Amino acid sequence: MVMVATIPGLAAKAEEPVAVTGATGFIGGEVVRQLTGGGFPVRALVRPAKAGRRQDRPGVAWLNGTLGDAAALVRLVRGCRMVVHCAGATRGLTPDDFREVNENGVRRLAAAIHSLPPVKRPRLLHISSLAAREPHLSPYAASKRGGELVLETEFADLPYTILRPPAVYGPGDRELRPLLRWLARGVLFAPGGAAARLSLLHVSDLAAAVRAWLEYGRGRDEGRTFTLDDGRPGGYAWEDIRRCGVDFRRRPVLRLNVPRRVVRLAAGINTARARLVVGCRPMLTAGKVRELYHPDWVCGHQELRAACGWEPRIRLLDGLRLMAGDDCGRRFGTIPGDVS
Repeated sequence: MVMVATIPGLAAKAEEPVAVTGATGFIGGEVVRQLTGGGFPVRALVRPAKAGRRQDRPGVAWLNGTLGDAAALVRLVRGCRMVVHCAGATRGLTPDDFREVNENGVRRLAAAIHSLPPVKRPRLLHISSLAAREPHLSPYAASKRGGELVLETEFADLPYTILRPPAVYGPGDRELRPLLRWLARGVLFAPGGAAARLSLLHVSDLAAAVRAWLEYGRGRDEGRTFTLDDGRPGGYAWEDIRRCGVDFRRRPVLRLNVPRRVVRLAAGINTARARLVVGCRPMLTAGKVRELYHPDWVCGHQELRAACGWEPRIRLLDGLRLMAGDDCGRRFGTIPGDVS
């Protein structure tokens, strides 16, 4: 049974909720928070194993199911105005660990939408990754590109749009947290050369982009792929990130360039250990090392701005300051009391 709390004064919108997958995750949770805060009722898919992580809030209807449950996916999308697909696998030991969620999950969700009469099919916003631009680097990157290809080749007649965010950080993040924790303590471990550059995006800005697409996106932009970033032209070099740390701490930050062979060795040990534990899904693998040392993870957001008017608000220094007021940020080390 689906339990829903309604938002007063939003009866018209409540007739057509927005379906969200991955709603208990890092990105999906922020998307749900911003959508409900903006008056969009949400129908959120939650795996039974993750049901304890859901946060009951006004305007959210939780639906038990998985990306492997075709019937649940049809129930999820039927009667919705739009579908935001946030679910994804970022950790894995084998290519199949990523492919099952990032490619086959997209296929099953698209099939559920396609099973509806054409006039009742909701728009689909697929949250992919900038890693899909370089599918040769890792099983993760290949699976994200695979999910995009599912839409482009098998379901080209669906009203879909793809977003490719770069590295996303913010409250609840587990991937960039170690780097930012050490940065706040005064040490930056830089797994790349001086010429390497990357774009970043705060999770709040990503969720705001989703909302802007829902509110202002135009039908002629369907079938397109958009990148988005925090608005810093040319992205960040590792030295730029170090300087942000200095400005945040108001104290020096030491940059340590980490040799690739050291991270490759750590990845090998991590992978070997994961093979001994049933169900273990490691983050640091040989594929992740290739991603980390890729020299160009820069993108922009101009095309998305033209399509729906979205503009990012939070650059890295602002993001670090936001973390200082977050419970997670208070565990990052010695953080100045006044960072305004």
